[in-house]
Amino acid sequence: MNGVNISFDNSQTYINIALQPSEFDNEVNIKDVYARLDEGECKGLYISEASLKSAVDTANHFFKTNDGTVVQERIGERRNAEVEFRISEDSMKATLIITTPYGGKLPNLKSIKALAVKNNIHRGLSVKRIVSMLEQARVAPPGALVDDVVAKGLPPRNGRSSRFIPLVPNALDRILRPQSNDGQRVDMRNLGEVICIKANTPVLRRTEPSKGRSGFDVRGGKLQPSPGEWVEFKMGSGTAVSDDDANVLVSVIAGMPKYKDQIMNVDDTFTCNGVNVGSGHVNYDGAVLVNGDVTEKMQIKAAGDVTVNGFVESAYIESGGDIIITEGAMGKVNDNSSDYTCKLVAAGSIHVQHGQGIDVQCSGSITVGRQLAYSRLRCGGGVTVGQLDKPMGNLFACEIISQNKVEAGTLGAVSGSTLKIDFSQGFNLLLERKDSLDELLRQLRENNLKHKEKIDIIRNKRVPEELRSKVNDALELFNNESALLEWLELKAVEVKNAKEAYQTDIKLVANKRLYSGVSAKLNNRNWRSEREYDRAKVFYDAHQWVYEPIV
Repeated sequence: MNGVNISFDNSQTYINIALQPSEFDNEVNIKDVYARLDEGECKGLYISEASLKSAVDTANHFFKTNDGTVVQERIGERRNAEVEFRISEDSMKATLIITTPYGGKLPNLKSIKALAVKNNIHRGLSVKRIVSMLEQARVAPPGALVDDVVAKGLPPRNGRSSRFIPLVPNALDRILRPQSNDGQRVDMRNLGEVICIKANTPVLRRTEPSKGRSGFDVRGGKLQPSPGEWVEFKMGSGTAVSDDDANVLVSVIAGMPKYKDQIMNVDDTFTCNGVNVGSGHVNYDGAVLVNGDVTEKMQIKAAGDVTVNGFVESAYIESGGDIIITEGAMGKVNDNSSDYTCKLVAAGSIHVQHGQGIDVQCSGSITVGRQLAYSRLRCGGGVTVGQLDKPMGNLFACEIISQNKVEAGTLGAVSGSTLKIDFSQGFNLLLERKDSLDELLRQLRENNLKHKEKIDIIRNKRVPEELRSKVNDALELFNNESALLEWLELKAVEVKNAKEAYQTDIKLVANKRLYSGVSAKLNNRNWRSEREYDRAKVFYDAHQWVYEPIV
């Protein structure tokens, strides 16, 4: 291009352009100038688009008007990288921003660390991240932005409040994880001394709250934690604070310990060697421990746990806690399967080693050691047949109403006997609760909106002094109503989440085999196995039952 001269100044930093209109063959195209700048020593340097356009437009105007005035302009420069630190408002993190150089130099690690100190960043600086950013900047195009968080503070860890550690196991926990004798055989009978404790036995320990760990921000400021709090004992029956240690609860009576909801109770325990015609029925306001069998037509009613270290045959057992039968339970069923001679009713959970022909009803879960058949089960939890870590027991020919998963080694039998599992009851209870809450919320929202409009009107008016107390009462009522509405909104979300979790939790799991005749139900959604399957699970997803093999 004639009449276009591009050069550096003496420091080789700035780019100058000289345009001589008298030497132009025609008007200068700015694209041609850019193409020339993009080669040789000017390549990769910063070019000011505004300055270049202004110079070219002026020179082209002089060319058209036959004005030979030379146009000179500084249009670019060699720029070093720009480095900037930005610290968040809470001073818990600092971001490094590097604008890559236009033919200039990148800073080194030492200079960036010095700049960080200059910007009052004293702690939490990551050398590894800075090195990584410098490597990115070396290969990035000129003028690119490379940014990342290079310094982080450490938030304080608040102290943990005191916790409660049971010093004796619940009877049900002991049964589900029995101890072996001599490291080989498991003796399910030898539980009396473990389940029943003597007076003045330590049963619950309270740990000391921790002070927490201090933190810091990137400026080096120290952040103090909130220490944990002492949590008071929730005193249960049959317990007292130890005279020797204020952080230990001891039993004041000999009995059966039960730890639930951070409350340790020691129930006065009735112990006998069997329940039969010789001993008579047992009705006790505490726990019952039977070191023997419960024979036909006998009854046990207890306010606490009932533990039978033996066999139960065609008996009735009712418990205000858990029912634990270390051997088995068996009963007879009439022809139409409506009346069972062996019935177990518990407010807590129920464990049976094996069972047949029994009617089981509890608010908690049902666990079976080996096998359960020809029985009726209703529970507020799930049903597990076999060891808890991997159930491999057998479950067949039963009618089950459950509110959680049903898991066993084998579901159903080769004969094709029916195994019916209905998950509808718990789901419908959640639906009823959700519908009631939604209706209550709808009415409360409408009322709260009307009241808010009236309160806003009152606030915008001048209230006479004699009516001010009544206005304050109305404001207090409105605030209480708003607080109630907010609380109900949270409860509605909890119920909605519980409904979704229920559908996720219910399932059938067969760890060995799933035979035909097994059915699952959730209201009008049904699934039934028509053939024999290997290891499999059946779960509820997207409003339908889904079968999936276990690989």
